[in-house]
Amino acid sequence: MSKLKGSYMPVVGVITCEILELEFAYLLSMDQEIAGITVVEDSSSLGLLQSLESLGRLEPRRTPLLNGFSPAFAGRMEVLVRVLELGLHRSKDLLQDGLGKAVREMARYVDGIFLGYGLCGNALQNPEELFADAGVPIFIPMDEDHPVDDCVGLIIGGRERYYEEQCKEAGTFFMIPGMTTHWRPLFDKEIGKWNPQIAKRIFRSYKRSLLLPTPVLSEKEMRQNIEDFNSLFNLYTESQSGTLNLLQGAWEGAKKALQS
Repeated sequence: MSKLKGSYMPVVGVITCEILELEFAYLLSMDQEIAGITVVEDSSSLGLLQSLESLGRLEPRRTPLLNGFSPAFAGRMEVLVRVLELGLHRSKDLLQDGLGKAVREMARYVDGIFLGYGLCGNALQNPEELFADAGVPIFIPMDEDHPVDDCVGLIIGGRERYYEEQCKEAGTFFMIPGMTTHWRPLFDKEIGKWNPQIAKRIFRSYKRSLLLPTPVLSEKEMRQNIEDFNSLFNLYTESQSGTLNLLQGAWEGAKKALQS
């Protein structure tokens, strides 16, 4: 594990879900303080790696295992990233167990860990208890005095705006950029919560797909990505601007806390 002494800059761990791979690729690539990014390479991190490489500022290092990581930029900030599989969202217990294990494994190599998760069905309702044995600070994107509700709450800008859109149309399926690229696995029995038959029953009450585009993916691309989704469930599409402000603010706060 790295040591915060004198002018040493921290190694920051990031653990996130595939749904937010585009946002984290953008966030890390745009951060001029970061000298190096190392990604644990597996099937879940392929999208993040591709996005980092396409953005081009930093060529990510790859490691198949966490214990293959060692800092390479003395005196400058580095980031170690692990992307967890979407299937952990099948249940609260599964997500808690998966996150707890991932945090404990990564904590040996970093000075703090930033989580790309929110409450996510109350899986992170008590983070102090869940990560009590982490041994390093854990940072979660916040919406005022509580963690963001989920990835949609993070990108829509918080609970108040989330609720406003639900009031406009209760039958709304929120589509952030990553959801438009990863919606199909939700209907894979090995990964998602629903098979197509169950999904069609559940989605009978839904009427619209609400796109929340951000700089990581255009509205045009998002619309193209969900054409089959809308056709499957007979939904219409609307769009409202998403934001990276909560994610960016949480990231800057985490860096400041570690550097101080």
